[in-house]
Amino acid sequence: MADKKADLIIIGGGPAGLAAAASARKEGLQDILILERDTRLGGILNQCIHNGFGLHTFKEELTGPEYAARFIKQIEDEKIPYMLDTMVVDIAEAGGGDKIVTAMNPKEGLFTVQASAVILAMGCRERPRGALNIPGYRPAGIYSAGTAQYYVNIEGRMPGKKVVILGSGDIGLIMARRMTYEGAKVLCVAELQPYSGGLKRNIVQCLDDFDIPLLLSHTVVDIKGKKRVEGVTIAEVDANRKPIPGTEVFYECDTLLLSCGLIPENELSGKLGVKMNPVTNGAFVNESLETSIPGVFACGNVLHVHDLVDYVSGEAATAGKNAAAYVQGEKKPAGTVIKIKTENGVRYSVPSVVRTGLMPDTLTVRFRVGNEYRDTNLAVYLDGKQLMKLPKRVMAPGEMEQIILVKSKVEEILKTSDASEHEVVIRVED
Repeated sequence: MADKKADLIIIGGGPAGLAAAASARKEGLQDILILERDTRLGGILNQCIHNGFGLHTFKEELTGPEYAARFIKQIEDEKIPYMLDTMVVDIAEAGGGDKIVTAMNPKEGLFTVQASAVILAMGCRERPRGALNIPGYRPAGIYSAGTAQYYVNIEGRMPGKKVVILGSGDIGLIMARRMTYEGAKVLCVAELQPYSGGLKRNIVQCLDDFDIPLLLSHTVVDIKGKKRVEGVTIAEVDANRKPIPGTEVFYECDTLLLSCGLIPENELSGKLGVKMNPVTNGAFVNESLETSIPGVFACGNVLHVHDLVDYVSGEAATAGKNAAAYVQGEKKPAGTVIKIKTENGVRYSVPSVVRTGLMPDTLTVRFRVGNEYRDTNLAVYLDGKQLMKLPKRVMAPGEMEQIILVKSKVEEILKTSDASEHEVVIRVED
């Protein structure tokens, strides 16, 4: 027997978990429980003190803590219960389709909660140095960009004074500006790929405005220093991302920040047996953001890495709404099953399966491209018939793309289709 019961458990009290909880309550679901491992709600937004949040959701520019506070207020106003300092260690299937969530905290020790549905909203973590295979000792002064952001913005401590940043993800770009504000000298940002991994606006506002060089197709090949970083060697790389001999340049510095990608926190999902997408490192989901296990939904950065928190909140609201419908036993015919296939430059899509019976009137499909494309087209086909063709001036891996599938148009094509298996194809075309 479980120690507690709830209709819906949300794992994670960051922007995704908060928006999902607020959405589920709006749908009339009362018995909701949020489990958060940090000492407060808000997730990563608590340390993102820069502005640029909320333009889509609230039509105004907010800082990260201000954006989080808007959703925390909704949770408090609706009196949705949450448990802080609580680590979820396991999710298992119980009889009758229920789930058993095992968690622990200092106050209650180890306990279990039985739920009809679970929303996975655990976010993501940064890729550490150990995954990058950089030669050298392990001296002090090497941080992930997010860790450095925590030290500067939350702890009020400076990681160093002369900084090199490897990777041009958004956190790395923002930290280049933040370290400059605090008096440090950022020597350069090196990026392995021939394109930036961050938003264009962050390159302009964080690097160009402060004359910080962005070295594309460059990487760190050596770290000098045994007790503390003394400098790094950066070399240019070829088309196969191998260092080119003779291009090495030594930069004297005391700090190396790593902004080399984010990894969705899916250890719990894997233990539960959720079918995972090897491209996103997140779950495969359908139009309801439901995973391969009925009653388990996923949203936010645990599903796929987002650029904007506004998109996280919108996606989480959809997950919350559909989880509430699942708990309340709303039954609709599945209708026709359509697989979404991506090719010719498009790496993945979320969702990857659509059931027309459960599809809303308009369905947002988000995806990323695998390279930089200029003056090209984004084409979408259903069973070989063109649904749309959108001219695109620029598409880059650092910026998420989206299309809107209209249910009436999809059903219109399906009526005349004689395909045994239906699929939507999203591709880049000239």
